Amino acid sequence: MNALELKIPPPVVALLLALAMWALVALGPALPWPEGIRRVVALVLALVGASFDFMGLVAFLRRHTTINPLRPANASALVTSGIYRVTRNPMYVGLVCFLTAWAVWLGAWLAFAGPVVFVLYITRFQIQPEERVLTTLFGDTYTAYTRRVRRWL
Repeated sequence: MNALELKIPPPVVALLLALAMWALVALGPALPWPEGIRRVVALVLALVGASFDFMGLVAFLRRHTTINPLRPANASALVTSGIYRVTRNPMYVGLVCFLTAWAVWLGAWLAFAGPVVFVLYITRFQIQPEERVLTTLFGDTYTAYTRRVRRWL
């Protein structure tokens, strides 16, 4: 199982799940929401997701640290300000919001498996390995941060 750790970029995981979600639409019951409401909810969720992603990216760029999720050992700074006071993984939260927006847009109950699978996969194969590396790099400072700020929300 460790062979999957830090191997697939999270946006690629999200894209693959989005395609799987699209394929699941025909297999299950539709959401009972009118199309107009679904579109508004999907748009709001997508905007929230974009905000989380943008704020996370800007915080990393301001601290001049790597944004490459496959190479957490290249981190030159521990980012704990801005959106990182709310969640330790805002860019992954953003991707969950996008996948949830897509599920709403698709209008099928089975599509909601996508965001759930994403959270489970990213937690196990991306976040936990990142946390091990960051603990090694930043020690007690990172450990204290993990006690103050939740992994997701």
